[in-house]
Amino acid sequence: QVQFVESGGGLVQPGGSLTLSCTASGFTLDNKALGWFRQAPGKEREGVSCISSSSSDSYTYYRDSVKGRFTISRDHAKNTMYLQIDSLKPEDTAVYYCAAGGPLCGIYYLDTWDSYDYWGQGTQVTVSS
Repeated sequence: QVQFVESGGGLVQPGGSLTLSCTASGFTLDNKALGWFRQAPGKEREGVSCISSSSSDSYTYYRDSVKGRFTISRDHAKNTMYLQIDSLKPEDTAVYYCAAGGPLCGIYYLDTWDSYDYWGQGTQVTVSS
């Protein structure tokens, strides 16, 4: 059975931190490009970060608005991908989605959400005082 289970969202004050996780079962994240996306109410889905498929020479890319605050990573042994979020801002409030099996990772591919093969169910991140 193919599952991609996402967790880690919640209500956090500005400046706080969260770690989002997506654990895959029934398929492997190895050799797949991975991405995190978010969608705020009334807005289009946007790419947050991606990591390339190469385990020996991985490449990461981040949206300008999250650079220095968000970190994407993977744990091969746990078949899990993560998004570490620090210094949260109210404008980070959105439903966050993990995705696997996307195209190349880079400036021209960050928002290509419709090309990913696997998706988590989404987790709500709310930043409010």
